[in-house]
Formats: sequence, C-alpha cells, structure tokens
Amino acid sequence: KFPIFNMAKAMALNSAAGLAGMLKAGHKHMEGVDGATLRNVEAAKGLAGIVRTSLGPNGMNKLVINHLEKIIVTSDCATIVKELEIQHPAAKMLELAAEMQEQECGDATNLTVSFAGELLKMCEDLLRMGLHTSEIVMGYKKAYEFLEKALPELVTETIADARDAKELERVVTPVLAAKQFGYESFLAPLVVEACMGTMGKGGKPQVNTDSVRIAKIMGGNVHQSEVIHGMVIMRGSEGAIQHAKAAKISVFACGIEASATEAKGTVLMKNADDLMTYNKSEEKKMDEIIKSIADTGTKVVISGGTVSEMAMHFIERYGMLCVKITSKWELRRICSATGSTALVRLGPATAEELGFCDAVDVKEIGGRKVVVFAQGDNAADGCRVSTILLRASTESVLNDLERAVDDGVNCIRTCCLHGGLVPGAGATELELSRKIKAYGDTCPGLEQYAIRSFAKALEFVPRTLAENSGQEPTDVLAALYAAHASGKAGVGVEITGEGNGTRETGKEIVDLLHTKESAFRLAVDAAVTVLRVDQIIMSKPAGGGKLGI
Repeated sequence: KFPIFNMAKAMALNSAAGLAGMLKAGHKHMEGVDGATLRNVEAAKGLAGIVRTSLGPNGMNKLVINHLEKIIVTSDCATIVKELEIQHPAAKMLELAAEMQEQECGDATNLTVSFAGELLKMCEDLLRMGLHTSEIVMGYKKAYEFLEKALPELVTETIADARDAKELERVVTPVLAAKQFGYESFLAPLVVEACMGTMGKGGKPQVNTDSVRIAKIMGGNVHQSEVIHGMVIMRGSEGAIQHAKAAKISVFACGIEASATEAKGTVLMKNADDLMTYNKSEEKKMDEIIKSIADTGTKVVISGGTVSEMAMHFIERYGMLCVKITSKWELRRICSATGSTALVRLGPATAEELGFCDAVDVKEIGGRKVVVFAQGDNAADGCRVSTILLRASTESVLNDLERAVDDGVNCIRTCCLHGGLVPGAGATELELSRKIKAYGDTCPGLEQYAIRSFAKALEFVPRTLAENSGQEPTDVLAALYAAHASGKAGVGVEITGEGNGTRETGKEIVDLLHTKESAFRLAVDAAVTVLRVDQIIMSKPAGGGKLGI
C-alpha cells in the first residue's frame, strides 16, 4: 500500500504551481538569456578578470588567504583558481579547463582561463545584438576549426635535438620569465641541467616530472640555488656516521626495533643474576640481525619507522649510516632512485633487494642538516633522479619559485614530445586574429559576427601584455597590426616599452605549439559549454540549518 500511496501523492501535481510544484521545496531556478546565460557570462568574466592581470612577465601577484588561513602570494593562474574555492558552476568549468591544461602541459593556464573569459565577454554584445546562442556557438566552432589549421603554419622552427642544453634553455627561459621575471637567466640552466640528468643515455629523450624533485631551504638568496644529481632527504642521519661511498643500501618499510609481544606477560626474577641478564638475550638477537645486515655489504640502512637505541648502537658498531624516512612516498622514491626494494621484515636483504648509491653524505645547508644521495654517470636509466635545491629569504618566494620551476620542467617534458615553436610575446595571437578576421569577412550568414568576435578576443594577449607593462594598449596594437600587415608575423610586444612598444621575437621569445593548441582547445570548449546552458536548476543543499533547540 505504501508505494501506491506515494505514487498517488506524486501524481497529484498542481499544474498551476508550475516548476516550483514539481521540484522539491528550497530549489533555485533560473532560465533564459538574462536569467541563465548572462549570469554565467558574468561569473566567467569575473574569474577571467582576476587572473588576467597576472599574465606575462609584468603580471601582478595575487594575495589569497584560503580556508585554512594560509597566505598564498602568486601570479600562477592554476594556483589562484584552485585556492579561490569557486562555487559558481559556470566559473567552475573554467577552473576545470585550467586544471586540465596544468595536467597536460603544466603551463599557459592563464591563457586558457583569460581567453575563455574573453570569448564569453564578446558573446555578451552578440546576444544584445539579437544573435541566438546556437549561431554564436556555430561561429566560434568555425573560427576554432580555422585556428587549428592556421596555427601550425606559424611554426618558425622545431627542436630537432632535445638533448641540446642551449636549445632547451632558449625554450624554457620565456616560461620562467613569465613567472619569475629577472631570475630566468639563472633558473633556466638549473632546470635544464636537472632535466637532462634524468634523461636516459639511449633512445628518444624524455623527462618524467616525478624524477625532478624540488627541495626548499629558507635562507640565503635565489642565486645560491643548485642542482644535485640524486635525492635530498630533508633531515639529518640518526647516528654519528655521516659519509658513505659506493654504498649498498638496505631499505626497511618497518621500524628497526625488537618486536613487542602480542600478549602481556609477567617475568619472575629470583636473584640478582636474573636482573643483570634480563636484556642479554634481546641484545644478542638484535646483534645477530644487524650483523647479518652488515654481512651483505650494506653501508646505509634506511628505516621507514622508529630506530630503537639498541639497534642504533649495533648499527654504529658495524659502521653503517642510518637514515629515517617517515613518508611512505619519499620511501618509494628513494627505492626507485637507488634500485632497492623496501623490506617489511627485519633481516638481511638478498642481492636483488639491495640498492646502490655512489655517495651518501650528510650536509648542512642554511643551518639545516640534509642527507644527499648523489648519483654518478653510471646510474641506471630508470633510477635517474635530480633535485633542484631552492634558496630564498621567505616562504612565499620559495613557493612561487617552486611553481615557476615546475612549469619549466613541464615545458621541457612537452618539448621532448612535441618540439614545434611559434613566436611569443603575443605575436602568434595577433597573427591568428588577423587571419580569422579575414576568414570571417568571407563567411555568409550571421556566424560571421561570432567569427569576428573570436578574432577580436585573440587580441587580448598583446593588449594585456601592453597594459601590464604600463604602456598604451591602443598604440601598441596599432603598431603591431602595421608590422604584421607588412609581413612581419614574428613581431610581438616589447614589455620594457622601448621604441613603439613592439619587437621582433626572433629565436629568443618563443612558445611551444602544443601548449598553445591545448590552451585554445580547452578555452573554446569551456566557453561553448557555458554558452549552451539556458537553464540553471539548483537543489536545496543537503544538511539544512541548525535546529532551534
């Protein structure tokens, strides 16, 4: 009877109540151009407006205080949108596009969000002109299809040898300059050296971003940063021994201590000898275990748990260096770097389970003790790890340096897979804008307005670069259009403002073709998805309010 009663109740729909009568109480509903589309456009414009001023080398930093009251000072778009905790569903789509761009290329997240916001800003005027959203979407799709074909034509060169340090430095310098302007000439060689240290000697060069580690030590200045071929553990050794050369390594995922009994027991001591010899058997057993580990040729012992005082005494006696690593992720990385296997039993490792490292040393950097696992040139291809040791005066600067270096490493990874380069400094976007505008003039129908708006949206990159560097954007754009019209497709914005605000990018200021393609694709997809929404229906949030008791 109960299901029939519920069905009868549900069927008694009050048609006069409309949608409110059909949905659960407490829902929100918006529809139409003014109710849904323009609201979504406003939210997306708001997010794009926040990150847009952070574009380029002269981009401004944002000071974000998250829900944990942690202060983040950065110009990195991916970090900003992640820490803002966006609630609006339309703006959330732009955040997801930025997140995907960060995963795929690790760079150009600002271009993705800002370009999507610019496209939606342009469609606002088109909607007020009377165009339907379907016509705008069709125009944007046609313009993007043309952009897909036109962008590869702008490739100026392709990196043939990804093992050439000078070529990689040239590619990674503009990426680092966009995040840490002024330090790019110092950081670029560090990033290239670290990445080349992880490349295998044979086969096609490739970079695994997880193999390039970043260690941050506060104090000193940025120019004291260095590259260490190997791994750095951010704590000192447990004992007095601090150096080991050509070391075999035993790694234990468990602690190095005597195992406790499962059940409680009572020990009855009858005389003084019982008291004196109480610990002898435990000491003897621990001595046997540590001796068996030392007999395998082990010079370094790594523990994933606690190391008892007794075990430490015998490790010191047999001349082994002991390191404690509490993080299981760090333990896995050290196993990967040294080619060892983490043991869950306390005992000697087999020859296959033992790892190897050329040198293990305890060093003091900036008043902090660290353990350096240094690798030589003969390290196996799968075990190559490099660490970039960053130094800076404050935590905020250190974190921003880490983000910049991370972008640089991702840039080199992309360069190894897709080596095509296009002009930077807004030159590519301006040339695409010219070509798409000309294409729009040849198209019949109402889509031509959307295609022209797409072309105008691309102008935001050189305009923003000019604005952020304190120049007059209209004058700079006019000079750029004049240069491009005369056939100079490589002319971009001069951020120092010298001359008329333009410069020939040449081989110095370049962007990766694959990164641009990915950013444009994700931006157009996000903008079109937002445009296709004509109704927003939100259910009442779960949980409700507090009880008035």
